[in-house]
Amino acid sequence: MRIGLISDTHIPEAAQAIPPQVLEVFKGVDLILHAGDIFISSVLDELQAIAPVLAARGDDDYQLKDERVQEVQYLTLEGMTLFLTHSSQYWARNLIEHPEKHGLEKAPDIVVFGHTHRDTVMTVGKSLLVNPGSATFPNYQLRLGTVALLDINTGKAKVRIIELKDVS
Repeated sequence: MRIGLISDTHIPEAAQAIPPQVLEVFKGVDLILHAGDIFISSVLDELQAIAPVLAARGDDDYQLKDERVQEVQYLTLEGMTLFLTHSSQYWARNLIEHPEKHGLEKAPDIVVFGHTHRDTVMTVGKSLLVNPGSATFPNYQLRLGTVALLDINTGKAKVRIIELKDVS
């Protein structure tokens, strides 16, 4: 299963629409996960033309009303548990290190988060932490940024950060 990961698009503040490079990278994915700060539902509509979309509510999404958006998304995909949130890396690490404080029996296999506008891939314990960065507002600068592709096969996950400027 291939999953497109995106976060912090801030549309229409940072860009008028999803950059075409994102649509190119996400061609053929099975699912798209948006880790928040979406601003408007048309962003999710645009992505849904490629694959089903689920999203976590960002701290700037307080007025966004869309059934695809939840505070967090907890999924089981190809036998692996995935937690999608907008919260910071520190919160994500706490979720992994203390799952019982979050109502979980064990740490998720994968935590996808946003908020920092910086791409991150790291392993904490046995869990994979991924922030795809921001496609439109990386490091709080108005320019093309990053997204990620997450492949889950037979209980193993691999992630790749993609610099959008490199996509033709």
